[in-house]
Amino acid sequence: MPVLEKARALIARPSITPEDAGCLDLIAFWLMPLGFSIERIDTGGVSNLWARRGTTGRVICFAGHTDVVPTGPLEQWTSPPFEPTVRDGYLYGRGAADMKSSIAACVVAMERLANRRPTSAEFSLALLLTSDEEGDAVDGTVRVVEALRARNEAIDYCIVGEPTCVSRLGDTMKNGRRGSLSASLVIKGVQGHVAYPHLVKNPVHLAAPALAELAATTWDNGNEHFPPTSFQISNAHAGTGAGNVVPGTFEISFNFRFSTASTVEGLQSRVHALLDRHGFEYDIRWTLGAKPFLTPRGELCAALTDAIATELGIAAELSTTGGTSDGRFIADICPQLVEFGPINASIHKIDECIAVADLEPLARIYELTFERLLFSRASPNDKKAI
Repeated sequence: MPVLEKARALIARPSITPEDAGCLDLIAFWLMPLGFSIERIDTGGVSNLWARRGTTGRVICFAGHTDVVPTGPLEQWTSPPFEPTVRDGYLYGRGAADMKSSIAACVVAMERLANRRPTSAEFSLALLLTSDEEGDAVDGTVRVVEALRARNEAIDYCIVGEPTCVSRLGDTMKNGRRGSLSASLVIKGVQGHVAYPHLVKNPVHLAAPALAELAATTWDNGNEHFPPTSFQISNAHAGTGAGNVVPGTFEISFNFRFSTASTVEGLQSRVHALLDRHGFEYDIRWTLGAKPFLTPRGELCAALTDAIATELGIAAELSTTGGTSDGRFIADICPQLVEFGPINASIHKIDECIAVADLEPLARIYELTFERLLFSRASPNDKKAI
C-alpha cells in the first residue's frame, strides 16, 4: 500500500512544530522524478516548500503542513508516537490524522496522475507545504504566499488536506472558515487595602458589568454559510496573590470567532463604545489572527463532491466550522479553496490515528478531483446538483 508506506515514513520523523525533521526533503525526493521543480522558501527557522509540475495553464495546488503538535506524556501512548504502528486496522502516531496521511495520499495521487497524463500547457500541479502551521504560523504558508504574489504567481484551485471529516471519511468538507480577532484588555483601578474601600478603586468590580454585557451581546446572526459570531473570554488575571490587597489592574483576554456578517472594524468599534459607556479607564490591544474566507459553490466544490460520491457513495456536507487553518493565507491568491482530509476525532490527542482502510480511498478522491478539474468541465447541471 503506497499511501501507508509514505504515511509511515513521514510519521517516523519527529517534526514537532516548527521543526520539519526532514519531511520536506523526503517529499521533494518523491516529487522530483515526477517532473516537479522544487523551491525551498525557508524563513525564520521554518521550512517551506513550493513544488510545481508545469509552468503554464491553470494551477491546482495541494497545501498542508509537516509539523505536528507536541506528543503529551509519552507514557500515556500505547505505542511510541514517532514509531508508526498498525494495530487493529488503525495507523497510530503523531500526525497520522493531522496531517501526514493527507500529504502521503496527495503524493500518491499526483504520482498516478503524472504517470497517466503527460505534461500539458493547459495545467500545472503544485504543492505548498510548511512546518509552521501548528505553531505561530508567521514564517510558514504566509511567506510562501507573499513570494508567489510578488512574482504574480496565482493558484486557481487549492485543496488543504486538513482533517475535516466527523464520523466517516467523506462526510464533511470545509469551504470556508471564520475569522479570529483577539484582544488584551486592561481595566485600570487603584490598588489598596481591602479594609479601606473608600481609598481604592477595584477594577474587577468596575469590569464585571461590562464583561457581562460583552458576553450577552448578539454580535450578528450569521448567514447562510456561517454561524453567528461568538465572543469568549479566555484568560482573566488580577491581584498580587495577597488576600488583603485590592488589585490595581484587571487583565482580560478575549476572542471573537467572526463570520462574514461582521467586520473587524465593526466589532472593534462596538467593543470600544460599550467600554466607554461604562466609564472606566482602560487600555486595549487588538490582534487579527485570521480573516474569514468563503469559497462559493463552483468548479472545485463540484469536483471534490463528485469525487467523494464516486469513491465512497456519500454526499459530503459543506461546512465552515472549526478553528483557523492556513487556508486563510492562501485564499488571498486563490479564488477557490476547500479543505478535505480524514476523520478528525483523534487529532492532537494521545494515540492519534487513522483507519488504514481510509488511506487508499483518500488518495483516489484527491486523484479524481485533480482529474476532473484539469481534464473536464462541469456542466451547469453538475453545479446545480451540489
